[in-house]
Amino acid sequence: MKLNKIALTIIFLLPILAVAGGSEHHDISMSNSDFFYRVLNFTIFAGLIYYLVANPIRDFFKNRSADIANRIKEIDIKLQESKNEAKLAEENLAKSQEKANEIIADAKDESIILAKNIAQKSEEILVALEKQLEDKIAVEKNRMVKSTIKKLLEDGIDSSDINIDNSKVVSLVSKKVA
Repeated sequence: MKLNKIALTIIFLLPILAVAGGSEHHDISMSNSDFFYRVLNFTIFAGLIYYLVANPIRDFFKNRSADIANRIKEIDIKLQESKNEAKLAEENLAKSQEKANEIIADAKDESIILAKNIAQKSEEILVALEKQLEDKIAVEKNRMVKSTIKKLLEDGIDSSDINIDNSKVVSLVSKKVA
């Protein structure tokens, strides 16, 4: 605070001292010219500007530097997170590929087993169908034989076709009785 008071006093007194000169006319030389006063005025002016503007400018650049540093840290954090996510994604991809290979291998094994089961069931069905066919053929043969016999009996044999004598009838009856 004392430094501020001293600086303000110098700022107000120096221009007064500089202006309070004599009014006599002298030859202009370096020692009695106003060059030193102008340099002194410029130095005071530059000091005032520095005193008033230096801290805000310094604070501005410090804050700007801090903001840039924070942004760089955030970018580094995001970059690291991205790298971690990429690494995790690669690991998941590798696991997924392994799982896909296992699934493909299991599917091949299952397809082989299913193909064997289907072939076996198909053979069993074919055997059953062949047996059914044979049974149907046998049933159809029996039915055809019966229908042929029935037809023959109904149409083909008359009492005139069979010559039976009494001696044959007696021998047939005696065989049935015995």
